[in-house]
Amino acid sequence: MMADETAAAESPAPETSPEATSEGNGAKRAKLLRILAIVVVTIAILWGLWYFLTQAGRVHTDNAYVGADSAQVTALIAGPVKEVRVSGTQAVKKGDILVILDDADQRIAVADAEAALRLARQRYGQADANADAARARVAARGADIAQARARLRDADAAVTRTRAELARRESIAGTGAVSGEELTAARAALASASAARDLAAAGIASAEATRGSASGDLGAAEAVVRGTTINTAPDVAAAEARLEKAKLDLARTVLRAPVDGIVTNRQVQVGQRIAAGAPIMVLVPISTAYVDANYKESQFKDIRIGQPVELVSDYYGGDVVFHGKVVGVAGGTGAAFSLIPAQNATGNWVKVVQRLPVRIALDPNQLKEHPLRVGLSMEATIDTRGN
Repeated sequence: MMADETAAAESPAPETSPEATSEGNGAKRAKLLRILAIVVVTIAILWGLWYFLTQAGRVHTDNAYVGADSAQVTALIAGPVKEVRVSGTQAVKKGDILVILDDADQRIAVADAEAALRLARQRYGQADANADAARARVAARGADIAQARARLRDADAAVTRTRAELARRESIAGTGAVSGEELTAARAALASASAARDLAAAGIASAEATRGSASGDLGAAEAVVRGTTINTAPDVAAAEARLEKAKLDLARTVLRAPVDGIVTNRQVQVGQRIAAGAPIMVLVPISTAYVDANYKESQFKDIRIGQPVELVSDYYGGDVVFHGKVVGVAGGTGAAFSLIPAQNATGNWVKVVQRLPVRIALDPNQLKEHPLRVGLSMEATIDTRGN
């Protein structure tokens, strides 16, 4: 019995057939393929859900740059620079003093304009007084005419009286009651009274002529002041305008910041004489910065004003995500407004996909926390489902 067991142990095990081995490998491979298919389908479903929830409807571009409506500071009057109070990259507030020009010439101009204004007021007062004097002269000439007419009436009465006396004497001259001497005296008295009457009549004409001259002087004097006051007279108003202009030029010797911003491109030094209109520096208002994102024309199907935008800048890295919204679309592509526009009407035209700038407004609070600089590149993603 032990011999049989030994023989059985030493006998070789039955060999597996090739057909059975092939069937086992096929089943194992099919199982692995099913598992792989399930994994692939699961990943595709998860990716589809992720894309639908986070990426569907999002339009992306990395052709975007920070911009701002920079303020160029220019001198409005010419003059030498007395003081420069800011340096490049310095942050300034609206109203801060940037540059002070030498104001000696402007102060002299103000003093000269003030003297001219006082002279104009003095001349107006003189013209007003001349008008009053002319009115008085006209009134006096009227009184002279009245006096001349009274003298004429008196002369007429004298002529009438002397003529009556002469007639009475002549009527009794033949009786010897009147001497020849009395008759001669009566005739002389009549002649004298007639001459006095003629003189009185001439006095009226002279007084009327004098009043006419005075009336002309009054018209000329009143023409200067008629319808005006000392504050509305043309000469006074012109002098006041010159004074205001001189004061304005004096104020413009102090150049102040028109907006909050960063001093950039400063081109002024102490002692330099600058001309009116010459640019001396640029202020960049980074607190109101915006982004111009250049999207391809094929991406504008669903882009609308008001849609939310997410932006990332290399300046801060991916940890800082700016939020903004679409506020406008440019009226033309960059190529259309280039220095040498593309001549698409030529025979060798080749279609090139154009880009159209989209203006994106940024969150002011984020800009205050993470200031940007003009010209920085951005990556912008518009969520077209947001509106």
